[in-house]
Amino acid sequence: MATNIFVNLPVRNLEASKTFFGALGFAFNAQFTDETAAAMVIDENIFAMLLTHEKFAQFTPKTIADAHTSSEVLIALSRDSKDAVIALFDKAIAAGATQARPGDDYGFMMSRAFSDLDGHIWEIMWMDPSFVQPG
Repeated sequence: MATNIFVNLPVRNLEASKTFFGALGFAFNAQFTDETAAAMVIDENIFAMLLTHEKFAQFTPKTIADAHTSSEVLIALSRDSKDAVIALFDKAIAAGATQARPGDDYGFMMSRAFSDLDGHIWEIMWMDPSFVQPG
């Protein structure tokens, strides 16, 4: 069985977040989506659980950080090309995201970063596969 990754993110307005990420081309698994949570499919084995603050609080005794003012995690997603990075970044900005920082382009690797509606930072990146050396 493959290992799956589930990133759990607190969101203030679940419907607005679903609309935002839907505009970026992400789908949702209806089986695990209700009025308190939405299972966003990022890839075959990568998912983001968008949880209302009330639902998120059921899983931790800690205070939920305001991602507009503090940061606990940076979410990085790879894409197959520089054009795909720019396309997803542009869709995010058009859907209401803000640029999190200036983009980087090192020739063999480039990235763009945006903050979603709740301030979570998503870095979209591409790296030339021929540059990666075997470990």
